[in-house]
Amino acid sequence: MHILVLGAGVVGTTTAWFLQKQGHQVTVVDRQSQAGLETSYANGGQISVSHAEPWANPSAPLKVLKWLTKADAPLLFRPRLDPAQWRWALSFLSECTASKAAHNIRQMVNLGTYSRTQLQALRKELGLEYDHLEKGILHFYTNPEEFDGAIEPTRIMQDLGCDRQIIDAKRAVELEPALNPIKHRIAGATYTSEDESGDARKFTQALAKRCQEAGVEFRYNTDIVGFDQAGERLLGVQILNAGHHETLRADSYVLCLGSFSAILARQLGLSLNIYPAKGYSITVPVKNEEAAFNVSLTDDEYKLVYSRLGDRLRVAGTAELNGYSRQLNLTRCRAIVRRTAEVMPEAGDWDKAEFWTGLRPTTPSNVPYIGKSHFANLYLNTGHGTLGWTHSCGSAAALADIVDGRTPEVDFTFAGV
Repeated sequence: MHILVLGAGVVGTTTAWFLQKQGHQVTVVDRQSQAGLETSYANGGQISVSHAEPWANPSAPLKVLKWLTKADAPLLFRPRLDPAQWRWALSFLSECTASKAAHNIRQMVNLGTYSRTQLQALRKELGLEYDHLEKGILHFYTNPEEFDGAIEPTRIMQDLGCDRQIIDAKRAVELEPALNPIKHRIAGATYTSEDESGDARKFTQALAKRCQEAGVEFRYNTDIVGFDQAGERLLGVQILNAGHHETLRADSYVLCLGSFSAILARQLGLSLNIYPAKGYSITVPVKNEEAAFNVSLTDDEYKLVYSRLGDRLRVAGTAELNGYSRQLNLTRCRAIVRRTAEVMPEAGDWDKAEFWTGLRPTTPSNVPYIGKSHFANLYLNTGHGTLGWTHSCGSAAALADIVDGRTPEVDFTFAGV
């Protein structure tokens, strides 16, 4: 079967790999000149099963209200005259109950564990190099209330098989000595030894190369503008390349366009509740090897993640719900630098920070759309929010099974829209 994958980020590229591995002819279409140049370009770098507590939880509404007037708030909601934004926001509030948060944690832990296993197998099979480290992820808390609030979600994750251990400040510094400058301020921490980190862009581009070697065709510099359809079946995808309009035809299609999936899906009458959460990252060179971290870190109070990528340090986080603009907000960038320099002043050359922003395709529940749409030959693999890198291999493997009529080997509620 010929399958057209729309999008060459980490989710689209892994989807292409698993589909071709099952014998399909695959073409990937993307507007960029290479794979992994949008949301996958400079994300936080974590393969984080332990980062499974959804934004929508019982404590979220009050926090969002407190943050409304703070330009550097971890989660910033900028109200717009945009029905899609308000629909998303109201759905988000409906997900903030304890029972729904527990359900969504289950979804994300199950998918994350499965995905991490798939990634490890793929890395071993292909020998991919992407600055990966298998040193676990350590969540640290400098606010006692934040630490207390993390205990119950951690226990839920433990019950689901995620080995996230609750530890004290002393043990946290033993695991990662780079935290020593703030050891007196750490209220508590958790540690998941099986989690990993790595450069998502390097991974995506290395895998795209292997896809091409296996026969996958990539159509770069190509804008997707619409669809040809007949009833509940797609007949083709309308594209624009170098000023030339064309229709690409295939037997089946997979939508992996991140935040832009919802916009394109509307043309088909599909209502995907995905809204862009603009995230930021800084990348800095290591300044002092002895002061730099190796264990990937999560600063939960400030919603920041830290990953060591070779001789670079990547710190990413915050979320801005403010439409589709990718303009850098320097206030938010500098807030990341300020907090990181406070935590470990000698680790990186903070004055040389490279700033980046990207649009995370976020659902109100943080649970992605994976599976079959109501169109006979259109599949969805989108809406992964902050966990696209974490969930990419598992989502792709599951989607490939669904395309072939098999039941995926993961306990997850697959899409049916």
